[in-house]
Amino acid sequence: MNLFITGTDTDVGKTAITAGLAAVMQSLGYKSGVYKPFQSGAQEKNGFYVSPDLAFIKKIDFYIETLCSYSLKPPAAPLIAAEIDGVNMSLLTVEREFQALKQKCEVVLVEGAGGLMVPVLPEKTIADVIKLLNIPVLIVARPDLGTVNHTLLTINQAKTMGMEVSGVLINRYPSGTEDAAIKTAPRLIEEYSDAKVLGIIPNIPDFQNIKPGEFIDIFINNVDIEKIFNIQIPKLNMNL
Repeated sequence: MNLFITGTDTDVGKTAITAGLAAVMQSLGYKSGVYKPFQSGAQEKNGFYVSPDLAFIKKIDFYIETLCSYSLKPPAAPLIAAEIDGVNMSLLTVEREFQALKQKCEVVLVEGAGGLMVPVLPEKTIADVIKLLNIPVLIVARPDLGTVNHTLLTINQAKTMGMEVSGVLINRYPSGTEDAAIKTAPRLIEEYSDAKVLGIIPNIPDFQNIKPGEFIDIFINNVDIEKIFNIQIPKLNMNL
């Protein structure tokens, strides 16, 4: 049960989605791990660059295994960030460390950088990383105007490159919206592709400070966990 979490663009909330899914699976008894091959915009701590994305995941659930291969300071595409930092990156390292995390965990979520076509090495993009790891891709989309186009382009590109698309999650959905573009986006994404919208996550204004239990509840109540991970969640016996 491994997934690659990509986005239709940068800043669509991939880290929050990755953290939520990993925390839910961990809470259900599945040993979970999150792998971040490339972290641009890394933060300095005790003389080392660390991943703020993985730090957030640890804050939600300390027992989730986390691993980052390349922590890069500049907030840019991994290819450019590595050039600026003078770091030589290798997809062999990415594959090896992903396989190592798989040995420890029943579920591994791999969080990408930006979208499918973000450059990571010369002539290599995030899409090439997904193909190398050979796992299904889950697409995170924003809810507002333009998301249908961006999401369909991402789905089509993934399919063209031979990837398995697990589905789409729409993140930061505004409560009580009457915006026609936002309200019709989930239907149009499904009508114009063969991908399913497997969850609509409400906007969480201060998600960085949310309590872990509340965060998990949001995902259990708004995401089709069973379809994403092909599992069956035991139902509570209400007669007890």
